[in-house]
Amino acid sequence: MPKIKVHSGTKDRIRVTKNGKVMVRHASGNHKLQKKSAARKRLLAGMQEITGTVKQKTKKRLGV
Repeated sequence: MPKIKVHSGTKDRIRVTKNGKVMVRHASGNHKLQKKSAARKRLLAGMQEITGTVKQKTKKRLGV
C-alpha cells in the first residue's frame, strides 16, 4: 500500500506540539495594521490552538 502524502499547504501553516496540540497563526495579522491597537497586534502575533473536529481533520492531513 502506498504512503499517505502530507498536504503541503497544511504543513507550511500548522505545527503540532509534542503534547498533540495543533497550533496555527492568528488571522488578520498581516495587513491594515495601522488601525489596530498595539495590544491587539501583540495578541495576533502569537499562535492559537485548533480544537474540535477541525483539529482531527488537520491531523489527518498531516499524517499524525
